[in-house]
Amino acid sequence: MNREIRELFDNNNIIIDKITIKSSVLIIDSGSNKYVVKKKNTVIDSLYRYLRSRNFYHFPNILYETDNYSVFEYINGINIPNEEASVDIIKLCSLLHSKTTFYKDVDEDYYKKIYEDVIDRINYLYNYYDDFANIIDSEEYMSPSNYYFIRNVSLLFSNLNFCRYAIEEWLKLIKEKKRIRVVNLHNNLSLDHFLLSDKSYFISWEKSKRDMPIYDLINFYKKYYDDFDFSELFGIYESFYPLLREEKLLLLCLISIPDKLLFNDNEYDMCNNINNFYNYIKASLRIVEDNKKIIDSKE
Repeated sequence: MNREIRELFDNNNIIIDKITIKSSVLIIDSGSNKYVVKKKNTVIDSLYRYLRSRNFYHFPNILYETDNYSVFEYINGINIPNEEASVDIIKLCSLLHSKTTFYKDVDEDYYKKIYEDVIDRINYLYNYYDDFANIIDSEEYMSPSNYYFIRNVSLLFSNLNFCRYAIEEWLKLIKEKKRIRVVNLHNNLSLDHFLLSDKSYFISWEKSKRDMPIYDLINFYKKYYDDFDFSELFGIYESFYPLLREEKLLLLCLISIPDKLLFNDNEYDMCNNINNFYNYIKASLRIVEDNKKIIDSKE
């Protein structure tokens, strides 16, 4: 521990009994109390002030500060099943978004950039996988992984075709609008960044930013798509904070775009990677099917 941190605790009459280093964080034990020490982040200071101004208090308080470090209260979380925690995370996320909603003026270039970025990504993946499928089709003897890939390739192209449809529909809805709904995103939702104690807390706010509410949902979905029922979780979120149709279309589009599958010569790894790849696509297609009324609506 450096002198600056030690002097901070000495000046506040806190006796240090034990120091635990966890990643870039120090956990300080002092009797029955614990403290979390991180390098000071001025963005966090201003963020916490903003969240308090919007009556959102679900974050650990900063107790002491120096020029270079912040000391946070230590939240002693309760162990709960992951499925229960996922529901609590989604509820707290919806509260964060509802408390911090505002409307941002945008121009046509804003929508155009989102649209072009998504279309370019879809087209790239379509061509990438189409080329690979053609190579496999020309093989006299397919490897197990190549056979697995080609046998399910229609799912992949169906998924990408939906993404293209959704982004086109999104643009039709949004292009005439001059304002979008923006919230404060946690931007790093995970089981590791949620604690339940006297109330629910989000921790690790360093990546927080302001943008459309769907990005917190996308972030959480991509981490846990195979672990939780996201049709249920998205429904819980919308029971507290309903998404606009254009927001829902963009959400469904972006969660449906799979990551690029990298091919290698290790057959075991490739079979496993392709299995995970198609599991993601199947999970996304289920979400899309559950939202068919929203997708087909012309309102």
